[in-house]
Amino acid sequence: MMTRTRATAIGFSAILLWSLLALLTIGSAPVPPFLLNALCFGIGGMLGLLWTARRGFGVLRGVGWKVYAFGTAGLFGYHALYFTAFRLAPSAETGLMAYLWPLFIVLFSGLLPGERLGRLHVVGALVAFAGAALIVLGRGGSGADPAGLALGGLCALVWAGYSVASRALGDVPTETVAVFCLATALLSLLVHLAIEPTLWPADAFGWAAVVALGAGPVGAAFFTWDIGMKKGDIQMLGVASYAAPLLSTLALVVAGITVPSWTLLAAALLIAGGAVLASRASTAGVTPG
Repeated sequence: MMTRTRATAIGFSAILLWSLLALLTIGSAPVPPFLLNALCFGIGGMLGLLWTARRGFGVLRGVGWKVYAFGTAGLFGYHALYFTAFRLAPSAETGLMAYLWPLFIVLFSGLLPGERLGRLHVVGALVAFAGAALIVLGRGGSGADPAGLALGGLCALVWAGYSVASRALGDVPTETVAVFCLATALLSLLVHLAIEPTLWPADAFGWAAVVALGAGPVGAAFFTWDIGMKKGDIQMLGVASYAAPLLSTLALVVAGITVPSWTLLAAALLIAGGAVLASRASTAGVTPG
């Protein structure tokens, strides 16, 4: 039986996997964004079907087409933006912009029925956006592309919207994520064939990065996140999500892709700190102001 504690732990595993998304995306170069989407979601979707087979594919029947359309739009939209952002600006700054999604999830959840934004929500938003501003103002030294940074912020908005809206789909089986993944792979392949050159990974490491993306951050993570959001402690998972930008940046620094700097550290801490403040407003039941 799936307990609340177990579901929360399963959901947390998605956060750990996503902390490797930026590193593996950079490692998969020069594969263009939509081809990378197609490869990774194809791998993730096939693994999802294998997992679904344990219960039987009958669990997918009776799910409305709107649910499948919603899930596909969320996964396809987010990753198309994410991979494109990293092709334009393969840096920790882009990753930190993309990881504004924990803050947006808290803010958007305050707009749900029965919820309102409180003072700490607003303060947290200002603190986190100060971190984002620090990244943008300091991008001259890193050579980050402004368009890539903008796409990173946009993909954060898309993922937050998808996650918050998913709360209304608590009765939908997690196995539907396999269909989301396969549909996203198909759409990505069609767009790739229409607008992109076909470029494969340069070496064995690049192929390993693609497989790792499909098995983890662009595969298993979506299934475990779905379980956590639907059956776990959503507030706890929201708070835990704020560690993602720090873990992601640390991974890039350890890999030697990003040089550590005080500016980068300050930006990461501001984003994480602002999100925690916003979360405290929700968990403490702050009176809306």
